[in-house]
Amino acid sequence: MKRLLIVNACVRRDISRTNRLCRVWLERVCRDEPYEVQEVILEEENLHGLDTGTLGHRDRLVSEGHLEHEMFRFARDFRKADEIVIAAPYWDMSFPAALKCYLEAVSVVGLTFRYRMDGTPEGLCRAKRLTYITTAGGFIGENDFGYTYVKALAELFGIAETQEFRAEGLDIVGNDVEQILCEAEEKIRA
Repeated sequence: MKRLLIVNACVRRDISRTNRLCRVWLERVCRDEPYEVQEVILEEENLHGLDTGTLGHRDRLVSEGHLEHEMFRFARDFRKADEIVIAAPYWDMSFPAALKCYLEAVSVVGLTFRYRMDGTPEGLCRAKRLTYITTAGGFIGENDFGYTYVKALAELFGIAETQEFRAEGLDIVGNDVEQILCEAEEKIRA
């Protein structure tokens, strides 16, 4: 059975509009093909950005070939996934900090990518597609730094296709939030 990895960066899961769209996407994808679903809820993980100590420890483990170490569990799961979805609200022109910490944990030479002899990177992930789902109180426009960053990492990891679904303008007074969300849901279902 294929593996589907959900990376859930929605802080307010019970009322999260991003999480709502993610569930619609999940329903559509799992309707078409059965998946073994694994969800990483970032708020429940003890994620921290890399610092001198953790980076040194990680580098030592990689150089000694200890890629089965617990420190690399996120990278191993990411690498093994056949399909990946990231649900992240649009915060401060990108996404919540926990997602950045997660992506640092996933970016491991020898697991999710490696360097060829000429120095060019080669992706090692199995997924063919990564879907990014976001919602914004205002309008994202050209400042979609979250998706742009995730798309660049997907390319590094060897994931050929990325797509984004978004609902915008949700906190603008006078906008019909339910209508905006329903329109985004229809795009996801199409």
